[in-house]
Amino acid sequence: MVSDQLLFVLKIALLILLYLFFFRVVRAVWAELRPTGPRPQPVPTAPAHSASRRSRRENHRPQFVVLEPAELFGTVFPLDSEASIGRAAGCQITLDDTYSSQIHARVFARDGAWQVEDLGSTNGTWLNRQKVAGPMIIKPGDHLQIGNTVMELQ
Repeated sequence: MVSDQLLFVLKIALLILLYLFFFRVVRAVWAELRPTGPRPQPVPTAPAHSASRRSRRENHRPQFVVLEPAELFGTVFPLDSEASIGRAAGCQITLDDTYSSQIHARVFARDGAWQVEDLGSTNGTWLNRQKVAGPMIIKPGDHLQIGNTVMELQ
């Protein structure tokens, strides 16, 4: 037989665990709903002449250009010092891709180089067909794949 004191202690422990679970759920929902600032709007790009390309490179701000899927080809996402990528509305680069996580990855500048880091996504982040295991340096011309979306850093 189980004593009444032990049952009481188990009830209290169960209640504490239940409240901790609800706290984690509310915290996760709050993090997803909280706006982090204005999101850059995708801007389709137009082909440019070589002279204008040269001037753009001199005053170039890094950006991601979508290569796949075909319906988003050419969509541009300018980068600041850091950007989160995923399906959540709070991400700076929002992807409408069922294979991407809510907050899938982040791209950030450190020590004069751009780096990409997977944030524990379900399907992983791929840089030039290599799985991102920790922060990895990403250079212009590299392809970043998140779900079915492939982007090139320019």
